[in-house]
Amino acid sequence: MIKEVYDLVLVGTSFASSFFLKKYLEKAPPTARVLVLERGEMLPHSKRLAHAREQQYGLNTFISSLSNHNPTFDNTQSTKPWIFDPNFGGSSNCWTGCTPRFMPNDFQLYSVYGVGADWPFNYNAIEPYYCEAEEVMQISGPEVTPYPMSKAYPLPPHMLSTTDRLIQQQYGELYISQPTARASKATGKRGACCTTAICHLCPVSAKFTIENTMMQLYQDPRVILQYGSQVFALDTEGNKVKGVLYTQRGVEKTAYGEVVAIGANALFNGHILRNSGDSSPLAGKGLSEQVGLYGYFYLDGLDNIGGSSTITANGFMLYDGAHRRERAACIIENHNDPFIRNEKGRWRQIMKMKFVFEDLPDNKNEVVSSEANKLIPVARYQRHSDYAQRGIDYLRQNVEKLFPFLPVEKVEIDEFIQPTEAHILGTARMSKNPAQGVVDDKLCHHQFRNLFVLGGSAFPALSPANPSLTIAALSLRSADLSF
Repeated sequence: MIKEVYDLVLVGTSFASSFFLKKYLEKAPPTARVLVLERGEMLPHSKRLAHAREQQYGLNTFISSLSNHNPTFDNTQSTKPWIFDPNFGGSSNCWTGCTPRFMPNDFQLYSVYGVGADWPFNYNAIEPYYCEAEEVMQISGPEVTPYPMSKAYPLPPHMLSTTDRLIQQQYGELYISQPTARASKATGKRGACCTTAICHLCPVSAKFTIENTMMQLYQDPRVILQYGSQVFALDTEGNKVKGVLYTQRGVEKTAYGEVVAIGANALFNGHILRNSGDSSPLAGKGLSEQVGLYGYFYLDGLDNIGGSSTITANGFMLYDGAHRRERAACIIENHNDPFIRNEKGRWRQIMKMKFVFEDLPDNKNEVVSSEANKLIPVARYQRHSDYAQRGIDYLRQNVEKLFPFLPVEKVEIDEFIQPTEAHILGTARMSKNPAQGVVDDKLCHHQFRNLFVLGGSAFPALSPANPSLTIAALSLRSADLSF
């Protein structure tokens, strides 16, 4: 029997895999053959909308359905959900579309502040790929930002609310219209953001998804897309990966490739490595995400109205600076989803903000293989770091000092921390050498030199900013520098 060998075997179809595939196809010859293995199915946007209308369910029900993936993985802490969509396009189907860049010092956290770990490259090395990813996603964003940009955002920024404009007058570039993949005006197959705050299932397809923007990659004649195919391990020989082991409709199969790239989320990337005898002591370690909580600002005589998107602005006032030696950076989101103050005549005299903190990956938080079922990763998550908690404690003690120029009557900060930020990071961290991580600066495995481990699993340190744009930029950079 002749063994079929592909030039590239790619696992997954979300941000990490799709942006890697985009750059790979740009550089590959016409004769290249690519096999893409997607564990889920194609659920078109139209079908998702029809199902939502039938079910008449809201965001909480939707998130519950995404976080209840049994028996997809075994979660040892039921109060800590991990949110993802295991179908074509992955989390691009359910994300909110927030796309601020990381700050330059996020890439050199240890060198500058003596905590966490440095990335194996600096901001300048990824900046051109930020620009490219922003162009593909048609990001709406402001002219002035707290991070350097060599190109302007493709679409104009969303409108600020009344409170946003007052805050921006005080803080300037540290308070900006949120950069977002929710289009500020109609473009291509995407409508303009309708500000209904149903971003998990955008009714007008204003939000970037793999389906509405990158589907043509999977229609390329060089690409074979195979659904219902769950990869659970790698077929290795020495320091080379020969192929991937997967199940399709209950049948175990092997796909062989000269190059293999795994772009599942950090739960499954770590699980695949652990199942494959990865010798790295950090494979599967450092499962993590950001930590967030809400605050409510009651205003005296000031109506918080306007704004043309569900999250109108990002605040960087608590983000970068010497405080990161002691406590976590924080990015602020001003939320514009429907909410009111429960007082007659003062319905809109309130401001709802979310405070999102970076965390330091902890090796005690990990993904391991199940002894009972090789298809099921086990998520062992204990808690966020003291570093993140000190950031939260500082906010609680000093939040009233943030906006002394606004007529704030009182501030209420949630007692509880949000159970999830819907980001899954860590488990295959980047590093300059194998002793400190799993992959190198191009996302190529330190041991298996024809294996790429894509996505947020490669983050050696977490920014408080949303990770999807950086995941896309990392994949573009990886394929660009490797082929």
